[in-house]
Amino acid sequence: MNALKISLAVLAATTMFAGAAHARDQVKVVGSSTVFPYSQAAAEEYANKSGSNAPVVESTGTGGGFKAFCGGIGPDFADITGASRAIKDSEVKLCADNGVTDITEALIGYDGLSIAHARSGPEINLTEEQIFKALAAELPDGKGGFVANPNKNWSDIDASLPNIAITAFGPPPTSGTRDAFVELVMHDGCKDLAGMADLKKSNEDKWNEVCSRMRQDGPFVEAGENDNLIVQRLEADPNAIGIFGYSFLYENNDKLKAVKVNGVEPTFDTIADGSYPVSRPIYFYVKNAHRDVIPGMKEFLAEYMSDAALGADGYLAERGLTPLSDEKRQEVQKAVLDGKKLGS
Repeated sequence: MNALKISLAVLAATTMFAGAAHARDQVKVVGSSTVFPYSQAAAEEYANKSGSNAPVVESTGTGGGFKAFCGGIGPDFADITGASRAIKDSEVKLCADNGVTDITEALIGYDGLSIAHARSGPEINLTEEQIFKALAAELPDGKGGFVANPNKNWSDIDASLPNIAITAFGPPPTSGTRDAFVELVMHDGCKDLAGMADLKKSNEDKWNEVCSRMRQDGPFVEAGENDNLIVQRLEADPNAIGIFGYSFLYENNDKLKAVKVNGVEPTFDTIADGSYPVSRPIYFYVKNAHRDVIPGMKEFLAEYMSDAALGADGYLAERGLTPLSDEKRQEVQKAVLDGKKLGS
């Protein structure tokens, strides 16, 4: 479809949407399972304070959220999406192709990506290199090539680790948590192995492939976007570990125990000060064409951006996420409430 046809189609859709202001009387929020508890809390606070219908909040995963958000303009498409990574260029293009060209981006805080096991399981603490050696599809063979990962038990990697089978439940490729895990853990664990620095200089594409690809022979299990299912699996198998955002570990602290990474346990303080090595920013995105059409959307955004929500003692922190500094929070609040366009 050429640019003129796209523009005409978008104009027609926008006009029809604007004429159907009450086609939907609830704000619709999708996206990251990590951001979900915060969005849900904001929805409940908005409903309690306003007496209006609470926004519908769905945990679709970051990739699924962008797909739904970028699908188009109108009551059939989400108004807001949460994300545990920044939007990709390909997703900006998907949005633009479907007429979603006016978007506001908001960095709302930070999350530590945590590894945990059931409280009844054996104590295990890991380095990023050990995690890579456990979960990578291939490992360097010491001769300039690569072999399929031979490690079956943790003790195969290091004799000091428990002699139990490696079983890790983690997110699928569509998840922002998976993207962050690969970038923050797998790449760091891979980079110092023999020959990998030279490979990155000579063939960065191959380096990225080897350092990013998760094994598919059993020890790493894609457990879907529902973190609650991972908790159930960890309780059923105390020897297994799970991978998810710190906010979820925080909410399930009575059932789960964190694995220290490089000797550091994830906490609010270690995530905020950067000493915990596996932390990431979290975002949400607003479809500005919907602000004046979906009932309650502006009011919900005001709640979502309030000091009571995002402040040091707000319910973002209560949900296990690390708040922004006061200065950064005020900057983000203004950008969202003013409808600052992505890229401007």
